[in-house]
Amino acid sequence: MIFSINRKSGFIIAALLPLLLAGCGKTVTDLNISVKNELGFDRQEIVALNHQQLADILKDNSENTLRIRKQGTSEYLPIQWIDYDGDGKNDELLFQAKVPANSSVYYDIIADSTIAVPESKQVAYSRFVPERTDDYTWENDKIAFRTYGPTGQKEALEGVAGSTLSSGIDLWLKRVNYPIINKWYSNHVKTPGYYHIDHGEGYDPYHVGGSRGTGGIGIWENDSLMVSQNYTGYKTISSGPLRTVFELSYASWSPYYVHETKRISLDIGANFSKFEITLKAEKPVPNYTVGISLHENKGESKIKQEKGWFRHWEQIDDSHVGEGIVIAPGDIEKAFAFKSEVPDQSNLLIVAKPTQKLIYYAGFAWDKSGQIQTVEDWDVILDQQAQVLKSPLKVSLKK
Repeated sequence: MIFSINRKSGFIIAALLPLLLAGCGKTVTDLNISVKNELGFDRQEIVALNHQQLADILKDNSENTLRIRKQGTSEYLPIQWIDYDGDGKNDELLFQAKVPANSSVYYDIIADSTIAVPESKQVAYSRFVPERTDDYTWENDKIAFRTYGPTGQKEALEGVAGSTLSSGIDLWLKRVNYPIINKWYSNHVKTPGYYHIDHGEGYDPYHVGGSRGTGGIGIWENDSLMVSQNYTGYKTISSGPLRTVFELSYASWSPYYVHETKRISLDIGANFSKFEITLKAEKPVPNYTVGISLHENKGESKIKQEKGWFRHWEQIDDSHVGEGIVIAPGDIEKAFAFKSEVPDQSNLLIVAKPTQKLIYYAGFAWDKSGQIQTVEDWDVILDQQAQVLKSPLKVSLKK
């Protein structure tokens, strides 16, 4: 530190300066963050800083004092801490970075509890839904999904109308950027079938049945797909302004006695849920296969195995929906559109190598949401997502 002496007073001004600044409510930058985008298109993504990266600033400051702002501005960002393993200690601090093509953007981490963390009307949210049997559902500002639980399975096997026996992934088409899950379910309780009608926010016209929906898995063998039934347990890990994370567990399935746990996460601004599936089989399995429902085989499929993305484009009512899977090309054995006369058995199938950890991204876009207008628009989003997996944002911190 350089000291400056006031000759009249004899006080060491520099020594008192930090105290004076603190007393005035001013902030001191503790860490600088560099976020670099090496791709040729603009990106808006969640950046995760782990506890070890933040160790220096957390030596003298508690987690709840940290704030993040774009460098050179007074623009503070929404942030979110996540404890992934449930040990009571946070593992990552999240914020959303906006980085132009082939550029770097810089942010400051500030330790100052007097600065309010901005609130966001847009959230990444998930929950168990006991008011609709036992769905589990999740959404962000662009898309929404759901899947089905053990009570729904029991009722379906008993022939109860409206029940679903499926481990497939359902899509809810939304055209607003604010949360709709709670409102749609609440209105469904009052008026059954409410969310199957578009009241101006979107609706659920998507049929799953025994298909894979968009992102369900199975084992492909002898020209048929073996699948699990409904999830048997759930755990909500986090919901917040930036990311929701949860886990679904399944009863042992197939002749290979597969034990499956899905960890699913969805970030604000994303068109894809991330699936991280832990798989343990009691017998060697030939593959694990990810699927997209082809419904009545009236849509159009595209397979880009060398790039790791797979697309279905179909008309639903008076609009179009693009569904897709993005997965590391090295994990794939083959992919094809399997068409069947049996209801719910037509799927675009991505056959992956046997593994104990299967990771992929499953998502969609609806033309009435305003995000896309054509199938070519959806192909661009899929292609960019595949590039993002190969070239993550490069993040570095320094004092």
